[in-house]
Amino acid sequence: MEYRSTSYMIVKFKPISDVSSDLTVQVGSSSFCLHKFPLVSRSGKIRKLLADPKICNICLSNAPGGSEAFELAAKFCYGINIEINLLNIAKLRCASHYLEMTEDFSEDNLATKTEHFLKETIFPSISNSIIVLHHCETLIPVSEDLNLVNRLIIAIANNACKEQLTSGLLKLDYTFSGTNIEPETPLDWWGKSLAILNLDFFQTVVSAVKSKGLRQDVISKILISYTNKSLQGLMVRDPKLEKDRVLDVECKKKQRLIVETIVRLLPTQGRRSSVPMAFLSSLLKMVIATSSSPSSGSCRSDLERRIGLQLDQAILEDVLIPINPNGINSTMYDIDSILRIFSIFLNLDEDDDEEEQHHHRQFRDETEMIYDFDSPGSPKQSSILKVSKLMDNYLAEIAMDPNLTTSKFIALAELLPDHARIISDGLYRAVDIYLKVHPNIKDSERYRLCKTIDSQKLSQEACSHAAQNERLPVQMAVQVLYFEQIRLRNAMSSSIGPTQFLFSSNCHQFPQRSGSGAGSGAISPRDNYASVRRENRELKLEVARMRMRLTDLEKDHISIKQELVKSNPGTKLFKSFAKKISKLNSLFSFSSLKPSFSGKASSESRFLFQRKRRHSVS
Repeated sequence: MEYRSTSYMIVKFKPISDVSSDLTVQVGSSSFCLHKFPLVSRSGKIRKLLADPKICNICLSNAPGGSEAFELAAKFCYGINIEINLLNIAKLRCASHYLEMTEDFSEDNLATKTEHFLKETIFPSISNSIIVLHHCETLIPVSEDLNLVNRLIIAIANNACKEQLTSGLLKLDYTFSGTNIEPETPLDWWGKSLAILNLDFFQTVVSAVKSKGLRQDVISKILISYTNKSLQGLMVRDPKLEKDRVLDVECKKKQRLIVETIVRLLPTQGRRSSVPMAFLSSLLKMVIATSSSPSSGSCRSDLERRIGLQLDQAILEDVLIPINPNGINSTMYDIDSILRIFSIFLNLDEDDDEEEQHHHRQFRDETEMIYDFDSPGSPKQSSILKVSKLMDNYLAEIAMDPNLTTSKFIALAELLPDHARIISDGLYRAVDIYLKVHPNIKDSERYRLCKTIDSQKLSQEACSHAAQNERLPVQMAVQVLYFEQIRLRNAMSSSIGPTQFLFSSNCHQFPQRSGSGAGSGAISPRDNYASVRRENRELKLEVARMRMRLTDLEKDHISIKQELVKSNPGTKLFKSFAKKISKLNSLFSFSSLKPSFSGKASSESRFLFQRKRRHSVS
């Protein structure tokens, strides 16, 4: 048998007889000089083509596997032993099907041998099945007509779920035995090998393993591995680098197709998803970078929804979404996308509020309800605090964009409800940065911007900074000083009469806060109780500061009295002492307090008043 290629290379095999070749087979660009009898005895297709004895040339242009597969099949027809292995099994199985080398024409034919190899070596192994499936990509449509592709995918799905079940049983054994060491699971390595498949085969395999019940975290790892390898490092998280990258139009289309397919294959979304936030954010950035228009499609909407559902797991880098390079917006970041993402999280938070309150009304008494609402470490409370901090950091970052409009900034700042921020220092910092970068904004916009800050929630350091900040409107500085004075007065009242402070009807000194601006009747029990706890903590800190100030004033008082005793008091010294006494009186402001003290509160106030008189000038 002779093999003749287009380069006129002749490969000679040991002939069965001295008879010269009587058949030339053209396969692609290669020609084979063969004998009719060995081929007709095993191949039904060649037997049909040689029905006329006069034919001595045939063409097999559509032979799967090309000349390499046909050469191996021809050797088999001549009785030469061929090696069936992992790399050629797909070609040989498709070639045997194409040439009709079945048991109908010869016993123990090539189709039988390849089927036996598939069942014994390929189908039981996930990795082997993936490699053979990858080789089937170039053998379509024969590999699909043969049902080889479908059988390989089913084998991968079944074996993956068997491994998962075995791994779960091993974990149970370790748990019941009291051993803390968990068995190693070989799930990741075969998942990474799926990256060699084309997009269509990969999608079919993932759909199959999902239908068989493969865990969502394993599916997420498979999708991440495939995305990283198929996009070849083009998932750049830095928007500046992504802007400068020039991508070919066809390359963009391919990337967009990959991302859209991956998004469709993502596991079912929930508040606690197995898909990492960084991966979702990278997909959204890739969708925006490769989109031909700034309008958001279903893929973008799905990603924004998924990010919003688990926004409490995000970091600042995840929400710095770059704008569409083809859009007309001149800002650095996509503000509209972030508005939608935060709104999804807040709407979910409100839905959870309604469900939780309904659940408590049905199954729990009032004491248990208050306890749950009070819990500062509850998952829901910690989530909203994380999101509020994320929002403040995001505002501080985008505030440095010179093209950011005031209306966009205010829309983001006012998006969170009032109870989401315990302290407004982060929002104050963002506003201050914006005013510094945008010094020429109108006074009306400056005033609207500062109205987003709750002056009552500023720390003492932030209040001191705001009072001296020339970029803020005068109204803002006055408001900060006013609330600082009220806080100081309330702290002193608490230190003088704690019982009266908690139960007195004079509650107008402590302005109520509500998230929506409605009256106190609209405040939920959870928000009201949590607000009281926060105010109590703040007041305790203020009381401690006031006690230190009171101690300093008493020391000053004693030192002045000693100076008066040692020397004859002159007019100047007496006036200085009188001023300090008046400061003490205005600080304690006993005249403004009601005389109807009771119990421990009145005894403490009398003691303080007597001590004050004892230090006065007689």
